[in-house]
Amino acid sequence: MSVTGAEDEAAREALAVLRARDFWGALVLIGLSVFFLWRTSFIPFLGENRAGVSGADWYNSAAIVPFGIWMAMLMLGFVLLRVAIQAGGAARALSAVGIGWDRAEALRIASIAVIMVFFIFSLVPRVDFILASGLVITAFIFGFHDGKTERMLVAAGAVAVAGAYALIAHFPQAEWNTPHDDDWVTLAALGGVDPVDAQPRQKPGCAGDPVDCAADAVGFGLCDGVRVSPKCAEPRRPAVFAD
Repeated sequence: MSVTGAEDEAAREALAVLRARDFWGALVLIGLSVFFLWRTSFIPFLGENRAGVSGADWYNSAAIVPFGIWMAMLMLGFVLLRVAIQAGGAARALSAVGIGWDRAEALRIASIAVIMVFFIFSLVPRVDFILASGLVITAFIFGFHDGKTERMLVAAGAVAVAGAYALIAHFPQAEWNTPHDDDWVTLAALGGVDPVDAQPRQKPGCAGDPVDCAADAVGFGLCDGVRVSPKCAEPRRPAVFAD
């Protein structure tokens, strides 16, 4: 078998494994979405009054955001399931071949699960909704925008700490709607997950300051597609001056 043929076969095998994982992932996502939609149905909605808590008008209900999130997740799960079945992922997933094990992928899924569980069961009932939502959204941006495992764990840990404190310190339902210290803990956790990288990203092959490299004159050449000064490593002459 040629090198190209072997590479194509490896690519097809990797895609088949991915589709098998998509099949199982879609089933889990659908199950979680149905469960959380059922739990969200207990939140007062459409002007209902439950346990002394009035939903008032439907647009003021705290159930709107969870309903929207989990309805979107449910539709995404069905789309993912359809793609996996059409690509043969279901047949492979149900065979003896299995889906393999990827530690990084498992950590990513576990981190997402930790964030969502603490958000739904701990933060939403007890903490100010804006603070809780801000923490979760910021944690997702901080932890998952660049795929680094360490940042995922930090993001999940920040939400878990805030959620665990709210759950332990104010477990009784009678304390859910009263202002208390778990709002401050959530705010502190929010300050610990900064979605903005402090270190500027530098173009590969450019050893000087990125701003200086990009701002200097055109005649110095090109370094990885960015106009650079002599401070940059291996400056090249523009193509117009090529021999």
